[in-house]
Amino acid sequence: MEYGLLGLIVLVADIYAIYNILTSGASTAAKVVWTLVVFILPVLGFIAWLVAGPRGASARI
Repeated sequence: MEYGLLGLIVLVADIYAIYNILTSGASTAAKVVWTLVVFILPVLGFIAWLVAGPRGASARI
């Protein structure tokens, strides 16, 4: 049961990341690369996206 809940949390986090990647102002190539990273490495890809991923227009200062 615990692993099922952990898997669900990872799935929700990855869907959130992919949605934000696709709606960001980044180039198409960057969107494709980040989406593939999140698909191939769900946990590490999400963490990498949080640290260095493309930001939306509202996050820019």
